[in-house]
Amino acid sequence: MYENIIQQAMAEMVPDYEKIIEKYLEGKDFAVLNTEMKEQSALLGINIIKRLIEDINRMLRESRERHEKGWYVVKDDARSLLTSLGNVRFERTLFINHRTGERAYLTDRMLCLTPGERMTEDAVAQMLEEAAETSYRKGGEACSILGSVSKETVKEKIHGLVFPREKDLPGVEEKRKCEYLYIEADEDHVSLQFHEKKGDLKTNENGYKDNTALEKLVYVHEGVEKDSPKGGRNRLINAHYFAGGYPGAENNVLAEEIYEYLDRTYDLEKVKKIYLSADGGGWIKGLKDRLPGVTYVLDEFHMQKYLRKMTGHLLDSAEEAGSELYRLIRKGKKAAFAEYAEVLSSYAEKESTVTAVEKGKKYILDNWQAAVTRLNEKDKVYGCSAEGHVSHLLSSRMSSRPMGWSVSGADRMARLRAYAKNGYSMLKLVKMQPQAVEAGKAAGAEEMIVFSAEEVNRWEKQHYKKNGKYFDSIQAGISAETRKKAWFKANIREL
Repeated sequence: MYENIIQQAMAEMVPDYEKIIEKYLEGKDFAVLNTEMKEQSALLGINIIKRLIEDINRMLRESRERHEKGWYVVKDDARSLLTSLGNVRFERTLFINHRTGERAYLTDRMLCLTPGERMTEDAVAQMLEEAAETSYRKGGEACSILGSVSKETVKEKIHGLVFPREKDLPGVEEKRKCEYLYIEADEDHVSLQFHEKKGDLKTNENGYKDNTALEKLVYVHEGVEKDSPKGGRNRLINAHYFAGGYPGAENNVLAEEIYEYLDRTYDLEKVKKIYLSADGGGWIKGLKDRLPGVTYVLDEFHMQKYLRKMTGHLLDSAEEAGSELYRLIRKGKKAAFAEYAEVLSSYAEKESTVTAVEKGKKYILDNWQAAVTRLNEKDKVYGCSAEGHVSHLLSSRMSSRPMGWSVSGADRMARLRAYAKNGYSMLKLVKMQPQAVEAGKAAGAEEMIVFSAEEVNRWEKQHYKKNGKYFDSIQAGISAETRKKAWFKANIREL
């Protein structure tokens, strides 16, 4: 079944390959040679796929077994599918079951082709990989060697993505054993063109539009190590990322996903402590409350920023005042810290300076225990790198350049980039979409239909005159007839 299809397609396209080689020998442009060879090879693949589908459809039409099960031919229809090679256009038959009245394209069903889908899963996967890195437009161009789709199509695909829960993703073969684990969190603010539809942005009492979406980023790691033996840069050990909007109560879902990852990846009984390092945002404290046993520590970057604001106006005495603030935090003297902040405020000459001191004081007091833990467990807690990770994973694609998103689009893009950063397969993501899963179930739900050896042999004899020279050229081994019979036994279901 397979050899003759391949050899027929190759035989037809040999002249085209010869022309490409002749063109190269005349012009000697190696880049053009490679480009045209790639395109011609894609055309060859498309031709083989088309022949394969139509041969399977032909066998179904001529199958006595199919007829005995009540399926009758209605008509032939064309279908086009954009694959990662290019557009494949083929004919397949619409059948009707006289017993049940059901109408179906049995070839589509047998090959697990999703009804109504215009792109194959491999093309969608390539599109998502590129769109996650660059833009919708480039994603549309990258989906296929000989074809493309519009950026609107890319947007629709991304908006419709359903991401699996952590418990449904591949885990480790054996749970890791660590004494300490680290969770770091921060957020990015992306500009919105609209929430659900154009024109739905509202203006607040100050005249500003509600045109910002908060995209959350959380990642788990086992600590820090040198990027290379002689390098000066560090990298996180076994980092795993979570990102998305997770508004309101969905923050609890984010916490559950983090716990699912921890539980399926680590032997939690061996973990002495899990540190959550962040800037004190409300949603982050919500995570702490939903993750049992987590120790919250204040992000050192933000703590230093607010303490510097409290002492910046003291000029030469700023360093001494800063040291005193650190000492009070380290000793856990909350009341004394508040009193000392009042003293610092009394030296302020501007109202803005008083405000800065008050903001710093409030920030530290609101996150007091997290600040104390940060300073007293420095030997175990690493500096938080969340700002850099937000910039790399979210901002570089979503907010560093002028662009606008919808709430749904921003959420899906953040999740898509985290999914890619974790090293998961885009093709597997496409295959996990509800419509793809349902198509697979529909194709595999029935009992097998076995095409008899008599049917297979009869089909071969009928087509021998057309394909005989290709069958004769097949090398010794398992016969095409035997492989064909095995394929039908394993793949053609009761219809």
